[in-house]
Amino acid sequence: MWKRYWIIIFLIIVPYLQAEPIYKWVDKSGVVNFTDDFEKVPPQYRDQIQKIEPKEEKKDIQKGESLFVPPSTSPMVRERKETDIYGRDETWWRERVRPWIEQLREATQNLEIAKNEFAQKTVEMGRKGLVSRARYQTEAEKYDRERKKYEAQIAEAKEMLEKLSKEAEEAKANPD
Repeated sequence: MWKRYWIIIFLIIVPYLQAEPIYKWVDKSGVVNFTDDFEKVPPQYRDQIQKIEPKEEKKDIQKGESLFVPPSTSPMVRERKETDIYGRDETWWRERVRPWIEQLREATQNLEIAKNEFAQKTVEMGRKGLVSRARYQTEAEKYDRERKKYEAQIAEAKEMLEKLSKEAEEAKANPD
């Protein structure tokens, strides 16, 4: 007897449960996520979600046929993002490139700062008449170590950006 009630309850409740929209987003690691609760979408991804409406079934009363309206025709669904052959979108690629661009920018700035500081110190030493060979050599060695460190960081960043560029080309990612 209880089985009959459960079946009736199931048949009544399931259509209501299926009427909820599904929210889809891609996180910074390139993982596709789904939820039926908008509040569960992390705030930083809410501007890129795709709202997928459940299939609506409409019946043509005259013919007795069932017509399905696919979710993609819903005005609430965002346009599908372009992806590469592995399904990775622009956000995924930008997150891969971002740390290397930052490293390149910071290392370039630090190299310029070190160069200016060394030039300033040598001018000050000359102005004060404190240009001893040992002191100048100490400052020059310090600058040389810093220069090599920053140049290595710049070279590494450029190399990684080149590798990512080739990887993107192979994956047929949008170059923009």
